[in-house]
This record gives sequence, structure tokens and C-alpha cells, in this order.
Amino acid sequence: MSETPYLEGLNEPQKQAVLHTDGPLMILAGAGSGKTRVITHRIVHLIHQGVAPNNILAVTFTNKAAKEMRERVTTLTQKYFPSDRAVIDSQPTVTTFHSLGVRLLREFHDTLGLRRHFTIYDRSDSQKAVKQSIEKAGYNPKEFEPRKILSIISRAKGDAITLLAFKDSANSFPEQVAAEVWDKYEEILKAEQALDFDDLLVKTLFLLKEHPPVRTKLQERYKYIHVDEYQDTNRVQFTITELLAGEAHNICVVGDIDQNIYSWRGADIKNVLQFERHFPRATTILLEENYRSTQTIIAASNDIIKKNQNRVEKNVFTNNHKGEKLTLYAGMTGYDEAEYVAMTAKNLVADGADPSSIAVLYRTNFQSRSLEEAFLNFEVPYQLLGTKFFERKEVKDVLSYLRLALNPGSNADLTRVINTPARGIGKVTMLKVIEGNRADLNKGALEKVQKFDVIMSDIAKTATEKPLSDTIKFIMKRSGIEDELKDERTEEALERLENLRELVTLATRYDEVEPSEAVEQLLESAALQSDQDELKEKEEQDAVRLMTIHAAKGLEFAYVFITGLEEGLFPHERLDDGKTDQEEERRLFYVALTRAEKKIFLTYAHMRTIFGSQRVNVPSSFLNDIDTKHVESANPSESGGKSGYETTIYLD
Repeated sequence: MSETPYLEGLNEPQKQAVLHTDGPLMILAGAGSGKTRVITHRIVHLIHQGVAPNNILAVTFTNKAAKEMRERVTTLTQKYFPSDRAVIDSQPTVTTFHSLGVRLLREFHDTLGLRRHFTIYDRSDSQKAVKQSIEKAGYNPKEFEPRKILSIISRAKGDAITLLAFKDSANSFPEQVAAEVWDKYEEILKAEQALDFDDLLVKTLFLLKEHPPVRTKLQERYKYIHVDEYQDTNRVQFTITELLAGEAHNICVVGDIDQNIYSWRGADIKNVLQFERHFPRATTILLEENYRSTQTIIAASNDIIKKNQNRVEKNVFTNNHKGEKLTLYAGMTGYDEAEYVAMTAKNLVADGADPSSIAVLYRTNFQSRSLEEAFLNFEVPYQLLGTKFFERKEVKDVLSYLRLALNPGSNADLTRVINTPARGIGKVTMLKVIEGNRADLNKGALEKVQKFDVIMSDIAKTATEKPLSDTIKFIMKRSGIEDELKDERTEEALERLENLRELVTLATRYDEVEPSEAVEQLLESAALQSDQDELKEKEEQDAVRLMTIHAAKGLEFAYVFITGLEEGLFPHERLDDGKTDQEEERRLFYVALTRAEKKIFLTYAHMRTIFGSQRVNVPSSFLNDIDTKHVESANPSESGGKSGYETTIYLD
């Protein structure tokens, strides 16, 4: 047996990365190149070299990834050091950034004047506290949406901007309001002895920066640092790892610029691009061999990503077999596309594929609605990762307005929408309205309720006179939901708006039906589909996965469908400003392609109904970036295995 048995089975660049122990190291790891294997074997090598396990730190982003890495490290140490109690009893620290923050803040709570068992605010707690802070600052939560203000504060914290610096740089009125609210929010957190998610990192950074004895102690403890998914780090996370690395710079980062898809969350691609500037003696190793996908899939993904300018040049390759061509299907409509996906998935299962080895990916959440419907119709077991279409808050809100218009006695719907969006109608007022005690309301409360009555009266009138799709549009506008989401201008709000636009599209199916009956049919359809979905999820564990591409990052499947490949949809055009980040969208497509092991199906629709109007589509520009020799058409009318681009309808 060799002195280093843990190196067996590693390729040459992987071995170099494992054996490089001292000084800064950047591993640029292509998709499916075995990066977790490299990190875990590098940890084993450090232990073999005499480094105490508790002097090794590995940080990643998700609990799932940390758990998997921790289990692998434990398995390897037990395998290679079976009788070394010192090693087995003293495991390396493998954790997420936030968990590391909690651990350090609890340990050094006295230094920061914190209780050891401080409260951690989740997103919901933070939103409530921000709402209180808006009121304390003398503003109206109806005018300044708490979620939006929290988003501004969170982004600033992630960029390592202090409250004082934010106040100094606040130029616009909304920024000045956010600064005042932030001040009050901090007062609430302090009074409650609480930290929010961002504080877990910000306070850790403060601890390291402002308390040299603590910093020195932690640098001596964590002598060898590993950071996974380095392309996803923000400013605060980067600075924490830089401070922990100290002057020794024994830091190993693993990342892939081509998979940087979270810039909207604060992930800074410069952390990878400028690594060698921050750590001048850095060694860079490329892991370019892919162990997951076929040669055809790798060739297609290389065709896509090489168009990006903002990246480190690398050429991913594989020694796997050539594999099948990518199949391209052009549906006449969005529903044709969904039927093709469901039917093809059904055939794959009939041919022996496990349903759970099939993934259907889409760029935005609203696309799931027609796919869910097709999977139900074709009786293909599926599991939607994320919230089901009819269970999304904004969809339920609009349907509640519709139900209440039809049935004014529905207290459940009244309770849901009377203050959605916020109208200053409190619980006491609402209770009196439900009990029929309006005479007990003061003048101000009565005026607010009467304004809501007018809104509902307008909706009820529209619902009995107009086509259903026009009624849904009217509810979005008249209720104030549409304006609220547009004003918020966050990624989440825009996605919720797109879901409502898809509800309008669904409603067009009922436009030929008499209005009141159309309302009933839509509400019945929504209720029944929701029940079926719940039943499916309980019964079918082995099911086709439906999810956004963002949710698929880090996962792998034998068969992958990438849907909605149309200009404006993917690459995605933002609803608020019509802009597209071509490089990030291309990275997202690259991530989608590299999830697949065996086979990829690419689909788009010539016409898609969006917001109740039929739109003629130009196929995604990404399709033209893939060499046609890697693509075959699934459309029977196209002979000779052409790519399928030829059937495209173009409008000047």
C-alpha cells in the first residue's frame, strides 16, 4: 500500500490541488469535476502531514453541502486513520458561513456585549421588526413596504456597509428613509438581544476586525481554511475568510466563475477574478475534467460559456462516452411545449428511467403552471420544488378577491384581503366588520372600510360584465397589488408579478364563457388542482422534479429538460426595466446544461400567452451559440435531423 493511498483515483490536477498545502490556492473547478472530492482528500492529506484536525476549517453555503462534506471527511478519516484516536476524536470544522458566525459569536459573546444565547431573527421576524421601525420613524408601512426596506438593509450589510456609512451616502429620499428605519431596527434588535441573518456575518466580521486578540486566537485555531462555492461569496464573507487566513495565507478556495448566478443576492464575481491580487503568492489550478456528463453535453455547454468575456479561460472536457445529441423541440404554443415535456418524460419512465432521475428546469416560477397541468393530465408523477402555483401568496390573494366578489359572506377571504395590500385596517376593525358591528367603528376606521367596500363593489361589477382575464387584470390594478409589487422592484417582487401575469394567461381560457360562470370554473379548477397536487406529493416519492434553474444548482440528473428558451424569457428580460444581464443569463444556461448526465431536451414555443396576450417568440439567442452538430430536432415535420431553428417565425 502506498504512503498516500488517498491519492489513488485522482487525476493529475486533482492531485496537485490535494498536495498543495501551504500558501494561497485557488481551484477553478468546472461543473462535475469532483471539487468536493478534492477538498475532502486535501483535508485528509493535511492530517496525514501532521496538521491537527481541529486546525482545519471548511466553509460552504448550504447545510446540505456542509453535511455531505462532513460525512465524507468522517468516512475518509476513519478509513485512513482507523486507530488514531487523536484524529477520530478531533474532527475538522466543516460548516456554513452562518453556522460559523453563530459558533464564534456564542464563544466570544462577552467581547461583543451579547448574551450567549442570543435570539436569531428569521426573515419573518425581521420583517415584523422593520414594520415597527417604519412606524417608530414616523412613516407609513403602506407607503414604505417593510420587505423592500429590509432588502435594502440586507444588501448594505452584505456589502459590509455600516449604518453610519449608509447614512452618509444616502442621497435619495427612499435611502434616507431606509437609513432612519435601519436605526430604529437596530434599537429593536439590541433591546431583544437579537441578531438577524445578516448580523451573524456582519458581527463576526466586526469581531475579527476590531478585536485583535480574538482575531489572533482564531488565526491560530484555523490554520488551514477552505472555502467552497467561492464565486457565491459577498463582500462580508470574503473579508471574514481573508482575516481568518492572516499573514500565513493558508487559504484554499474552490469556485467556478461560470456558475456565478447570484449577483442579484450580492455574490461578487470579483472575489474570484481578483483572488491573485489579494493573495499575491497564489497558485491557480484548473479542474477541467468532467465526470458527470457525456462529451456532447460538455461540448454544447462549452459552446455557450465561451461567449462570456468576464471569466477565467478554461476548457472543460470529459472521457465519458459521446452520448446522444441534444433534442430540440419547438412547440406551436406554450401548452404544446408542456405536453411534449410531460409525454417525453412519461416515455422515459416507461423505458425504465427512474422518475426522480428526470428534471424539468425553467427560468422563472410562473412557467411551472402549464407544466404542472400537463403532468397531471398525462398522469406522470411529479414533485414541484418550491411553492405550487395556486399556493403562491399573490395568486391566493387575487383568487380571494375573486371569491369575495362572488360571495361577500366569505369571512376567510375577507380576512385575507381586507388589508392586502396594507390599508391601515387593524384586527379590531376587521373583527367588527365580520361581526356586522360597523356602527361601533370610529370615523377614520369606517372611512377605510368604506373605501375597501368600493373596491370590492368595482371588482364584483367587473367580474359579472367583463371576460375573466380582464377581471384578473382589474383586480391586480384596483386592489393595489400590482402597484405594490412594481414599486418594490426586488427580484422576488418581480417574480410574484410574473406569477400574476401567468394567472391572467390561464384566465384567457375561460374568456368565451359567461363571466360569472367563468369565475366559478377558474376557482373550481384552482381548488381541485391544489388538492391533487397535495395528494401527488404524499403518494409519489419517486417523481419527476420540476424546479427553477437556480434551485437546481449543485444537483445532477440523468435527463434534463430546459424549457422556455425564448428571447425575453431565457435570456430573461426584467419586468421593471426591460434589461437583461446577458453574461449572468448565459452562466445560468451553462448551469442548466451541466446538471445533465445522459440527455438534454431543449424546448421553446413559437407563441406563448403572457399576461393574456399571445406573443410570437424569437427562439433564444443561446440556441444559435450551440454548434448544430450537437443538436437534433424532435419536430417530425423537419427531416434530415435539422436543428429546428428553421421553423422559427420572425417578426420585424
